[in-house]
Amino acid sequence: MAQPRYEWHPPEQGWTEDDLLDLPADGHRYEIIDGSLHATPPADFTHHELADEIRAALRSAAPRGWRVIREIGLRVPGGNAIPDLTVLRPTAPRDAMWAEPRDVALVVEVESPSSRRHDRFTKLGLYAEAGIESYWRIERTEAGPVAHLYLRATAGHYELHRSVPPTGVELVELPLPRAGGPGRVVGLTGPPHIGQPDGCRCTGCGQAEG
Repeated sequence: MAQPRYEWHPPEQGWTEDDLLDLPADGHRYEIIDGSLHATPPADFTHHELADEIRAALRSAAPRGWRVIREIGLRVPGGNAIPDLTVLRPTAPRDAMWAEPRDVALVVEVESPSSRRHDRFTKLGLYAEAGIESYWRIERTEAGPVAHLYLRATAGHYELHRSVPPTGVELVELPLPRAGGPGRVVGLTGPPHIGQPDGCRCTGCGQAEG
């Protein structure tokens, strides 16, 4: 039996958030960038496993009231994005369909063959323009995943803070509050192996964990 096909009717004035409600729930990720519709096919198992591992580690490091959520909608300048992972501040409403950039501390994108260029270039500029403090891009290589960690500079663009290779061991300061210091610290041993070590010192902020 033939499956029903969706008939595309592109809007004359560019795609808007309301138009997304009319698109089929077919597993694709539909995003709007400067009024243009971008469709990404469903990701593979490895992509989802990496995202799940990172989410679990971030949730273990997040203080009460902060949330780490998979594939939620995010309003950005000129459109709507759906990051693989979003860290929401306690100010974010619990029943919203789309998050506002002011309520987001960190976004994470796990690269797939169909999203690599968008994650490396388009979203790097888009999330920085939205004012989001931190962006993690997880690159999948033959040797294993590499984490590229970006921080937003005062000029408004992202600067690469560091890259963690599959065999590397790094302590990463998250944009999350903690008692006695500027941020919470997690140990990054080449994603997805992320943990929260005891008695460690963060090379980024110089604050001892404990």
